[in-house]
Amino acid sequence: MGAALALAERGRGRTAPNPNVGCVIVADGRVVGRGWTQAGGRPHAEAMALAEAGAKARGATAYVTLEPCAHQSPRGPACSDLLIESGVARVVAALEDPDVRTAGLGFARLGAAGIAVTRGTRAEEARRSMAGFLTRQALGRPHVTLKLATSLDGCIAMADGSSRWITGAEARAHAHLERSRHEAILVGRGTYEADAPRLDVRLPGLEARSPKRVLLSANLTVPPAPSPSPRHSSESWNIPVASHDGASRGDPSFRWRDGIGAGDEITAADKMIAERGVTADGHASWTIISSPQAIITLPDIDHILVEGGAAVASAFLAADLVDRLILYRAPILIGGGKPALRDIGLTDLADTHQRWTHVDARQLGSDRLEVYERERNEA
Repeated sequence: MGAALALAERGRGRTAPNPNVGCVIVADGRVVGRGWTQAGGRPHAEAMALAEAGAKARGATAYVTLEPCAHQSPRGPACSDLLIESGVARVVAALEDPDVRTAGLGFARLGAAGIAVTRGTRAEEARRSMAGFLTRQALGRPHVTLKLATSLDGCIAMADGSSRWITGAEARAHAHLERSRHEAILVGRGTYEADAPRLDVRLPGLEARSPKRVLLSANLTVPPAPSPSPRHSSESWNIPVASHDGASRGDPSFRWRDGIGAGDEITAADKMIAERGVTADGHASWTIISSPQAIITLPDIDHILVEGGAAVASAFLAADLVDRLILYRAPILIGGGKPALRDIGLTDLADTHQRWTHVDARQLGSDRLEVYERERNEA
């Protein structure tokens, strides 16, 4: 199961709206098939592993991080049916699939075919691995990670706003790895105008995994490109507009309005569609949303990374939308700098509704990484 979990991580941030699943098939003590859900959600992990195993799957054990699906799709057969046809003798799964189209039906189908089923193996690790899919299923929105890079005294920049670089090269490389594991990355208008962020992945071999870019702008106007900012010279905002209310991506009257200028206002129809997260294809486009709550309608995004600044971080915390916190702490003191957070609506310490569980810590060069997960009763 550990190998299956490691394989599942290869698909993280690439498989939405499907879960990132890993599968390993073992026969006579040897691994004969490996698979993980591919970009865009197909093929599924089981299908990939079974294709590699071939006839060796008969009588084997399949280790899979999520219950094999039971529903048919135009893109492929149900994985529970594929496992039955392959002749595997046993399936070991970490989690039951919360998708109502499966939700125990896959296990039932396997059991009815005489296949032994073991559930719950390393379930907590599987929940963490598939946090995006599970959050979407449970709460109807993407899983939100908030990233903060601070000094020891909790500052994210000097008083004049300069912030490059608080952390060292190792921490910045890790931050780029985190970007590669998310479908989207979000910053506020202030960060966009002050820092001209590229928000891409600059790790060798992972450049193609740069996430979609989202801008939080309360007044829904296109901000001017920072100056000087050659990196923004060819960017297109591609704000979607429609010839009538209710147009959508599949509507023949739907079209893109290209080349929108700085300061242009977005109409009510634009706002409706922009908040659905509709964007043009290509890395150079952005989606604009007007509030943290609007992430609920971003399509095909199960993991979103919030990178700042302080107003945006505070807005997501105040809205109770942060599931995971990654904190890079540099061994420096700034004093009088810009704080990482503003008011998040807390009036009484005893009434705080946000508590965090420490799940990871490591040294990255001279910087310290700490990872926390939100405690939730409903998750």
